[in-house]
Amino acid sequence: MSQFHFHPDRYLELMRSEVPAYEELQDVVARATAGVEARRMLELGTGTGETARRVLAVHPGAELVGIDASGDMLTVAREAVGGDLRVARLEEPLPEGPFDVVFSALAVHHLDGPGKQDLFARVAAAIRPGGRFVLGDVVVPERPEDAIAPLTPEFDLPDSASDQLEWLLGAGFEATLEWSKQDLAVLRADR
Repeated sequence: MSQFHFHPDRYLELMRSEVPAYEELQDVVARATAGVEARRMLELGTGTGETARRVLAVHPGAELVGIDASGDMLTVAREAVGGDLRVARLEEPLPEGPFDVVFSALAVHHLDGPGKQDLFARVAAAIRPGGRFVLGDVVVPERPEDAIAPLTPEFDLPDSASDQLEWLLGAGFEATLEWSKQDLAVLRADR
């Protein structure tokens, strides 16, 4: 996925070219948040607001809190979706909860395995009972020929969907694989 220091003007074009199922992944992430009454939501890796726009359409009127490491990306997102958007990295403390829904698309794969486990535990602590965490991301596929997203060593650190499901269970979630296609997956974790 080239680098995580994307430029907002070319981000969407780059994602669509490097991730052929980008639109489908985004739609599945948004649909997977349905069924939870969301008054307050947290997005991990807001980027330009593509995922937030879709999730807010499922939960009109919900308050959005979002974090991203790039202030430039958040400037674009503020224009697209508004909300309380903050410059922060996934490794840092999360904004204060509780949240009804936490979601992320194409950001968590920048963390190594222990970093993902730590993040999942922090998400579990920030989400209310009955809430949901939806994670759509690049994963290590079961079949090597399904690895199609271009990855940059040391920046892109995907793990298998099965490992991440196990880590979500260890964090106290009931987790399932919602969707997968080649080296992409959407995981749904209910609290």
